[in-house]
Amino acid sequence: MATKKVTVTIPEELLDEIRADAAERGLSAYVADALRVKRDRDRLVELVDWLQEEYGPVSEEESAAALAELDEIDAEHDRRRAQHGGVGEAA
Repeated sequence: MATKKVTVTIPEELLDEIRADAAERGLSAYVADALRVKRDRDRLVELVDWLQEEYGPVSEEESAAALAELDEIDAEHDRRRAQHGGVGEAA
């Protein structure tokens, strides 16, 4: 995959925390992963908005069930990252 160098401004305290979290992966990989996650979430928000326009709002029960499923998925991702040391895992 081609890459391009860009300049961004980040609050110093946040940058210090990110550098500590990024460790061996490196700052660029950490930021690229974070941007992918943000882009994917933005696309999901667009999808949810469209679905609600087409089919109506999500009920409290449906929302709770979806959040519970997301918690299970997050827990599984955490288990997999822990098994592999968090290196090279896809978002």
